[in-house]
Amino acid sequence: MKVFVGITRIFVGILFMISGFIKLNDPIGFSFKLQEYFSAEVLNLEFLAPFALAIAVILVVFELVLGVMLIIGYLPKFTLWSLLLMILFFTFLTFYSAYFNKVTDCGCFGDALPLTPWQSFYKDAFLLVLILILFFNPKLITPILVPASHRWVIFLAFMLSFLFGYYVLMHLPLIDFRAYKIGNNIQEQMVLPEDAQKAEVEYRWKFIQNGEEVVIKNNGIYPQVKGEYLGVETKVIKEADLPAIPYFKIEKNGKDRTDEFLAEDKLIMIVAYNLRNTETQGYKEIKLLTDSALRNGYTVIGLTASGKDKQEELIEKFDLGFEFYQSDETGLKAIVRSNPGILVLNKGTITQKKHWFDAAEIGL
Repeated sequence: MKVFVGITRIFVGILFMISGFIKLNDPIGFSFKLQEYFSAEVLNLEFLAPFALAIAVILVVFELVLGVMLIIGYLPKFTLWSLLLMILFFTFLTFYSAYFNKVTDCGCFGDALPLTPWQSFYKDAFLLVLILILFFNPKLITPILVPASHRWVIFLAFMLSFLFGYYVLMHLPLIDFRAYKIGNNIQEQMVLPEDAQKAEVEYRWKFIQNGEEVVIKNNGIYPQVKGEYLGVETKVIKEADLPAIPYFKIEKNGKDRTDEFLAEDKLIMIVAYNLRNTETQGYKEIKLLTDSALRNGYTVIGLTASGKDKQEELIEKFDLGFEFYQSDETGLKAIVRSNPGILVLNKGTITQKKHWFDAAEIGL
């Protein structure tokens, strides 16, 4: 039993550390996921939405450090209670999301490993079993380091975690797991590969035959049977694969300009998904960059989901030399974790990608 508990302890600890690190690499993305959970359609905790980023950072740092605490055997009772309460909460949350189809991806491993709602629940249920084994065997969670060093290890883990979180917030995720990473071509990412999984749908046709209800299952062809037709129900057996970028469009006054701009060999896109909460301190750097880019023959456009009034207000306030175009807010949030953020493209291929804080590092 001691060996099994020891292996379980290391496995759970490493899993919490990996999960925490992946989310800490992209805390803004995790905060977007929390906002989904806080929405009226899911948990109806909308008052927490403004604090989603702070909650995201605190949660993932705590998750990562808990993994360290479990592995080194620091404060085993506190660690096991914390792990148990955390996994109970997330098991409930993932079951609720899966059963009621509320949130399509829990964000447990960020964009590195997207999970379906039921996969997320099964993963948490499995973890719950492992944590319960540890919880009922606290005496087997013995320190693996000199106890006097534990506080320094945990202090260092906290400090390094917060410093890493601060770094990626002030720049961009250190590892980009999304389809808009440097080197990817947007048009290519919008196309499904030939071997992509197609949706499998089961049809349940209901008829009355000889006074009894009969159900016939098939893939959608109307059954050639005698009897009174009652109706049909459908059930998705396998979801269809989606392109890495399911939707991307650049519009102006209802006109689609996507292909036109993605054909440019020198294009800079300033992405600001929402101009109401955009970081206005970044536009001085944006103006310096875009003015220089225009002089060097670049096409410069802004992308936002905000309306024309907000666009004109921002352009006038900072004397910007480019126009904004409309795009979907959810899609823009996925492009770059900065509001505003900067992308340089060559015929649709992303060659540079920066936080506004690093605008001066863009090479023209």
